[in-house]
Amino acid sequence: MRRTARAAALAATVLLAVSACGGSDGKAEGDAAKGTSEVTVALSWSPNTDYTGLYVADKLGYLADEGIDLKVIPYASTAPETLVEQGTADFGYSYQAGVAYAQAAGHDVVAAFAPNQKGTYAIAVRADRDDIASPKDLDGKTYAGFGTPDEGPELKHIIKNDGGKGDFKNVSLSTSAYEAVYNGRADFTISVKTWEVVQAELAGKPVKTFELTDYGFPDQYSNLLATSRKYLDANGDEARGFLAAVQKGYAYAADHPKEAAGILVEAEKSAFPDPSLVEKSQQALADGGYLRDADGDVGHQSAEFWEAYGDFLYDNGLLSDADGKPLTAKPDWSTYYTNDYLPKAAQ
Repeated sequence: MRRTARAAALAATVLLAVSACGGSDGKAEGDAAKGTSEVTVALSWSPNTDYTGLYVADKLGYLADEGIDLKVIPYASTAPETLVEQGTADFGYSYQAGVAYAQAAGHDVVAAFAPNQKGTYAIAVRADRDDIASPKDLDGKTYAGFGTPDEGPELKHIIKNDGGKGDFKNVSLSTSAYEAVYNGRADFTISVKTWEVVQAELAGKPVKTFELTDYGFPDQYSNLLATSRKYLDANGDEARGFLAAVQKGYAYAADHPKEAAGILVEAEKSAFPDPSLVEKSQQALADGGYLRDADGDVGHQSAEFWEAYGDFLYDNGLLSDADGKPLTAKPDWSTYYTNDYLPKAAQ
């Protein structure tokens, strides 16, 4: 999920308390007669390369081969995590902290597929800022942020690990954060290397980045497909078919980035006045090894990722229970995700 949508995802932990309206048990009547079933997927932001594999799976017939008709819910004011628990969506795009916030608060949200096998976030500053050579130089500077509770602790951790104090001014600007850095009204932000960094370069406003993991910060899943245990329990075969098709879609995007980008642009023409952004972003995802893990696999999640980043969230008091109180016992991270509905590999 884009950093610009993280505040909405956090709000979902409150909105999820709303009673369910509809649900995955109420599949469209007539699907069985047609020999197909409809699977609904909620996007977490405006169309971008986080979703390419889904569009590929639809366009190339991988979903049809599994007897699935795809319905996409564009991002609006309701976070995907909310739509998933309500049953309005069968799956929704999220990110690791978003799933952790929701499940810690007692909501039925679980990660079922990881389109990106490593984090795409990085600290970004203008390329011409010679006074900022590493994170420790961010002490005393202004951070253009997005209003989620994990940002401050993450940045303090990284700055301190680089030898700084971790003292900076935090200003929540949401979607204006990137422009504030480009225009010099703020000194740094957290950016998506495979989208906003590419976008800045194309706009003639290049940035330089500091990798979070280079400074002792645990890697994280910045893009996940979440669902509910209720849906999985009631529709296990459908979930397996859907995820198998989506896995093929992301594998295709990894191996054929140009063609995959073309499929996304064709499907969402109005969203991309400059198709080169999609092409360069998709190429960055492929070249950077984001779509396959070290074994060449697609979509699977690891216990190491969940334990390392999850422990960071817990140790910093960022996870709250249903009453809004910080968790007092470390969660069992194995319950926050599942690989059980995925084929073993897609290579």
